[in-house]
Amino acid sequence: MTGRALRVVICAAALFLAACTPSKLAYGQVKSAMLDAGLSEANSACMASRMTDRLSLVQLNNLRKLKSPRQTLGEYVVAVRKYGDARTVEVTASSAALCASGFAPEKK
Repeated sequence: MTGRALRVVICAAALFLAACTPSKLAYGQVKSAMLDAGLSEANSACMASRMTDRLSLVQLNNLRKLKSPRQTLGEYVVAVRKYGDARTVEVTASSAALCASGFAPEKK
């Protein structure tokens, strides 16, 4: 492989990896965790999309611990408050409100 071809392959690989940001890779796990916490499919998908763009991987990982047979959005937000992370509560509450109301662009 020539030097130029190698550079093209490396650039293409770098662009591909940049498109797969950690937050986007976490989407499926976050959505699954919210489903496990008792939220509906539609709200879990909408909230996961918003939250993975706005929270760190550590914050998202803490949310995976919230499991319940069935919770309302309000009960879920109350459960998130127990962790004491203001940013996580803010993003969760705003995502819940926007997704439930249909104002979130992610809600289809």
